[in-house]
Amino acid sequence: MRVLLVKMSSMGDVIHALPALTDAQRAIPGIRFDWIVESAFAEIPRWHAAVENVFPIQLRQWRRQFWRPSIWRAQRDFFEKVAQKGPYDLILDAQGLYKSLYVAKRAQKALARHGAKNATLKKSGTPLVGMDFRSAREPLAAYGYDQGVNVPTNQHAIARLRQLFAQALGYAQPDLGKIDYGVDLPKAPLPLDVSSPYWVFLHGTTWETKLWPEENWRKLIARALSAGRQVVLPWGNAEEQARSHRLAEGFAHVHVPTQRLAIGEVAQLLNQAEQVVAVDTGLAHLAAALAVPTLVLYRVTDPARVGALGPNVSHLVSPIAHRYIKRFRNQYEANDSLQGLDVNAVWEQLPHA
Repeated sequence: MRVLLVKMSSMGDVIHALPALTDAQRAIPGIRFDWIVESAFAEIPRWHAAVENVFPIQLRQWRRQFWRPSIWRAQRDFFEKVAQKGPYDLILDAQGLYKSLYVAKRAQKALARHGAKNATLKKSGTPLVGMDFRSAREPLAAYGYDQGVNVPTNQHAIARLRQLFAQALGYAQPDLGKIDYGVDLPKAPLPLDVSSPYWVFLHGTTWETKLWPEENWRKLIARALSAGRQVVLPWGNAEEQARSHRLAEGFAHVHVPTQRLAIGEVAQLLNQAEQVVAVDTGLAHLAAALAVPTLVLYRVTDPARVGALGPNVSHLVSPIAHRYIKRFRNQYEANDSLQGLDVNAVWEQLPHA
């Protein structure tokens, strides 16, 4: 069986789909997935043995410059490339958004055109399956599918995706209490000169309200160094780079990469770390998928729905995390978001020996 999967972004959402692939691989021997994913995350699907082809898409660029003839040609060429890898038994939109529906429908039409030109290919069309109106993140997208699957919304995204795959592909629902990302990442040299044991601190994130105070990070760094660990502070943009240098200032054995690491290099760094401490960020999900001991700090987001999950992941959650605050109304609210996330609370969760 061959499936064309549409799950394009973000990093955490892409990683959330991996356990569903593992389920499908176990339930349907020989199943193969081709995956349409944003180019920034294209390396992630390649780490799973059930994935045969990866189609890196630049949808964000297409949307920003949709009026340009060069973008029209890029889209045409992209979907023709997808069609040439067909036929598929199913197209599965695992995102449930208007943009993912657009991509899935374009792929479906390209496959139909390609099949009409080749008598050896299917002519009945490739069915497109996604979540139904009550389940999709953008409900009206469900009307574009040939089949809609009902998946309860009051559960974690990983569980929802595993149920979607099981129903769409026709196998029994797996044990949702056990998560196997199926990531096969061969060990490779580290992208910087650091000695083990080392810890990785992931301080960068999209919302300012998710950040952990810099003075807390520096106190934690001092404790880690006193316990004989080295510390690595990766960064993904200029703001995070500047913060990494501020956090490392005055400390020996704290490593800041000289350049932005590719996602594969970050994966190697995480995979060989003794411990990861992170705020709510996409790289926390990557650490979870690699089964690295990971502690994630949730100030203003609730891990019950989209948090990092894995056999070696633990959470510290503030009492107002469920409120999803993008901007604090006052200092009292900011202080409340740090309750239970002080340096002592974090340190108690980490190996000290």
